[in-house]
Amino acid sequence: MKLSTKGRYGTRVLLDLALYQGKTPVSLKDIAQRQEIPLAYLKRLIGPLITGGLMRSVRGVGGGVLLAKPPAEITLAEIIELLEGNAALVECINNPEVCERSEWCAARDIWSELDRAANGILKSTTLQDLVDRQRKKEQSAKVMYYI
Repeated sequence: MKLSTKGRYGTRVLLDLALYQGKTPVSLKDIAQRQEIPLAYLKRLIGPLITGGLMRSVRGVGGGVLLAKPPAEITLAEIIELLEGNAALVECINNPEVCERSEWCAARDIWSELDRAANGILKSTTLQDLVDRQRKKEQSAKVMYYI
């Protein structure tokens, strides 16, 4: 499974919101600057996140975006499926008819196992898990800096 820029950037955008949103919306400009994502690309990226129910938009002065639900209720699988679609590692996993060897191919068995393992990690990892990891990394970086 190779993630496109949409999946990687979308995950970073939602992580940024989980880290920085309070009671008020976060501006797209701030997210774009912190995450080093072009603002024009970010604007195209948030549409599916809003329609998919992971993010909501607030218009007007002081507007921006917010998470639509708590980070602990958003899995990486939801984010990736929303932005990338249901893409298997190789096409023959979900569509065995694309290859006449599918039924007796040992390599396909391995690709299927790998795909299940990757999807298991994505389904069991929440945005809150990423927040916790990020904060731990930031703490470690601060400690190392001062030593």
